[in-house]
Amino acid sequence: MVAGGEGGLIGVAVADSYPEDGWIYLYHTAEDDNRIVRMTLEGGTPKPVLTGIPKARTHNGGRIAFGPDGMLYVGTGDAGDRNSSQDRDSLAGKILRLTPEGRPAPGNPFGDSPVYSYGHRNVQGLAWDSTGALFAAEFGQNRYDELNRVEPGGNHGWPEVEGDSDDDRYVRPVATWATHEASPSGIAIVDDTVYVACLRGQRLYRIGTDGQGAESLLTGEYGRLRHVEPAPDGSLWVLTNNRDGRGAPGPDDDRILRLEP
Repeated sequence: MVAGGEGGLIGVAVADSYPEDGWIYLYHTAEDDNRIVRMTLEGGTPKPVLTGIPKARTHNGGRIAFGPDGMLYVGTGDAGDRNSSQDRDSLAGKILRLTPEGRPAPGNPFGDSPVYSYGHRNVQGLAWDSTGALFAAEFGQNRYDELNRVEPGGNHGWPEVEGDSDDDRYVRPVATWATHEASPSGIAIVDDTVYVACLRGQRLYRIGTDGQGAESLLTGEYGRLRHVEPAPDGSLWVLTNNRDGRGAPGPDDDRILRLEP
């Protein structure tokens, strides 16, 4: 594992079959690429699941999650190469859909390819609503961050489009925010309400899956918010991301908050 910039250990997921099968899936930066491996808590050598995802100091994506269909979904970044997001032969700037063993999942939109959707800049959050529809949060560049309802085979526009567009070649986002008000990271969906943890915006958005009724919660109270996750007891876990890497950890550094949704 190689840390540097936005690289390092950048994603963790477990399937519904855990702990029976014992596998924990990790998305991390290696010497030459970003890759997904799996391992057990007993240790041993991590087993590669998918290699060859382009890496860079920034825009490595990194969110991985198992969907309701049992397949592994991977959000990648464009790794600084904007045009790769529109290249369906590249793994950069995509949402990938894999079997737990790392093969392109059955029913993928482009045949024997792991690509599920393309035209993404830097995918940061993945979650599903009650109908099984996939939603993704994504960093914009200078103008608009996005919450997208992901369409299988859909072109989500980057770098031709940042934010909304009337061009019907591209999937329109469900919601957009100015970058200084968002920088959306992890997301969760509870009762078809989307919760979006924001880094630069230092808040938790609550919004309907139709993009309506957006509310801003916790604004400025706990600093940068990295992820939000439904807890087994019905509450929400919210992870903060304030550690600056200097000196001993302080009381306002990274914490896990527990909230009632």
